[in-house]
Amino acid sequence: MAAILTSLSKIPRVSLFFVALWVFTLISLPIVGWVWGTEAQLRGMSMGVLMQALAVMAALFPAWGLRRTAQAFLLVGVLSYLAELIGSSTGIPFGRYHYTDLLQPQLVGVPLLIPLAWMMMLPPAWAIARLALPSAPRLAHALLSAAAFTAWDLFLDPQMVMFGFWVWEQPGEYFGIPLVNYLGWFLVSTLLTLAARPKDLPLAPLALIYVLTWLLQSVGQGIFWGQPLPALAGFIGCGIFVWLAVRRNIP
Repeated sequence: MAAILTSLSKIPRVSLFFVALWVFTLISLPIVGWVWGTEAQLRGMSMGVLMQALAVMAALFPAWGLRRTAQAFLLVGVLSYLAELIGSSTGIPFGRYHYTDLLQPQLVGVPLLIPLAWMMMLPPAWAIARLALPSAPRLAHALLSAAAFTAWDLFLDPQMVMFGFWVWEQPGEYFGIPLVNYLGWFLVSTLLTLAARPKDLPLAPLALIYVLTWLLQSVGQGIFWGQPLPALAGFIGCGIFVWLAVRRNIP
């Protein structure tokens, strides 16, 4: 535990600033909804995605520099956009779904915010997987990262469907979400990780973002958004990877 605390104390201040800004945005969402209504709350959710993406960028920048960070964002952004475009057009590999008009702007029916959502959580999944298996070869790390990333969707999809951001043509087994969606997430995030070839990751700030996402989603979805069972499933799913990372790093 001392090693973990020491690692956290070494996180650059700029990273901590953007993490704090993102956390403040998330915890203010229920208040925004109570005061200004649902429409303002939905806009606040989009701002939360932007703030988390900035927090991830601020975590990567001190370790990777501007060029490498920008290249990673561009690579993941373009490839995840193409995956979503193909998925929403053909049903492969996520199942048949479509985005509503709530998330704007859109390009060929895919909200431009969606690639940011992939980038805001994929590097934290890379970090938590590296902490769980420090010596894992490239393929094993990609598979574990994909599993940690897909576990986050145990929270995300039921919540976003509830708010009406996207719609499944044939509701499935997991709180209305088809199980094939999770296979699609796993496959695409594996390929994205292999394509990005992440090395020399700033583990502490990225793992902090993963852990905070796990905790904030569990509380927010379980209490404020009225979805306790998806919150419990996500808590267990992401919690497995948090536990693996913590266990490996406690002497």
